[in-house]
Amino acid sequence: MPFYTKLGQIPHKRHTTFSKPNGGYFYEELFGTIGFDGMSSLLYHHHRPTQVKEIIGAKNVQPQAAIDKNITSRMLQGFKVKPVADFLESRKTVLFNSDVHISLAAPSASLRNYFYKNADADELLFVHQGSGTLRTFLGNIKFGYGDYLLIPRGMIYQIDFDTTENRLLIVDSFHPLYTPKRYRNYFGQLLEHSPFCERDLRTPQNLETYDEKGEFIIKIKKEGTLHEVVYATHPFDVVGWDGYNFPYAFNIKDFEPITGRVHQPPPVHQTFETSAFVVCSFCPRLYDYHPEAVPAPYNHSNIDSDEMLYYVDGDFMSRNHVEKGYISLHPAGIPHGPHPGAMERSIGQTVTEELAVMVDTFKPLKLTQAALDLDDGSYWKSWLD
Repeated sequence: MPFYTKLGQIPHKRHTTFSKPNGGYFYEELFGTIGFDGMSSLLYHHHRPTQVKEIIGAKNVQPQAAIDKNITSRMLQGFKVKPVADFLESRKTVLFNSDVHISLAAPSASLRNYFYKNADADELLFVHQGSGTLRTFLGNIKFGYGDYLLIPRGMIYQIDFDTTENRLLIVDSFHPLYTPKRYRNYFGQLLEHSPFCERDLRTPQNLETYDEKGEFIIKIKKEGTLHEVVYATHPFDVVGWDGYNFPYAFNIKDFEPITGRVHQPPPVHQTFETSAFVVCSFCPRLYDYHPEAVPAPYNHSNIDSDEMLYYVDGDFMSRNHVEKGYISLHPAGIPHGPHPGAMERSIGQTVTEELAVMVDTFKPLKLTQAALDLDDGSYWKSWLD
């Protein structure tokens, strides 16, 4: 997210000495993206952040396709994913392509016995159930129901959950995740017509700093492989940082819906974008106010993209039956639209309380066996009279 932020202690000038009070120096690290051309922050460590003591091993975590080429509309019953204590093992990838992995997770314990770094992808965690604290080497962010947590690639983090009942939708993006460019001016500031602004974004606070040596396990995901590496110093040894590359939280309830006299198209719900897919937030809002408006969405053909919709709460007006945690997949190549009777029911309605997250991808999505295990098996027939 392109706005300047700083936390902790930093020297007056970058790339200059930064002396410790009792002698010696803090060590500077550039935490950047897209070579030296993308967002970056400068971090200052107690110890050199390059000290690897041991490389324990690696395992393949690349998702495998159970269905490679799909044209069947699907409804996945997401809350059937069973709780698992380990944070990484709890993540079940259900849909994926070369640009994005979409996973469901029900971690029942905090991530405390190791640190995690995704060197492949930006991560977008949507918190459906649970609360806690995202702990990173750039500071901590408290989170709860409805929060998006955007974690840039390369971020070292742990997670503390307040309860054992947690449900997450996780999007791994192999392209940088940004706010929509049409809502930003050429300086990067969110404009007046944007459905949210910088004051809605929660940046890291409460910087944890540990001046410790020892053996610290970091699990690093790179090229679809999870490497287990032992570092000689505590990963959270940062005394201060500044820049533009950092995690942040945004709550879906802070998204201000754009409405009109007639039905507005999905791009008005756009919350994040990449060059390969978009993420939209469908939030409670007033319906269209033309006297003859049809609030339900019109039938439309998915020619250029697969549409994944994750149902969070409320009664989704275009579906006849959905429950919390359901995922609908409408693949490219065939049209979809309101269920029988949904269009007629919507006429004259003035408000919707629906809450959902949508991911539209420009490449087809493949289904894993985990997805097929959640599939209701009959959704594709649900538009028949």
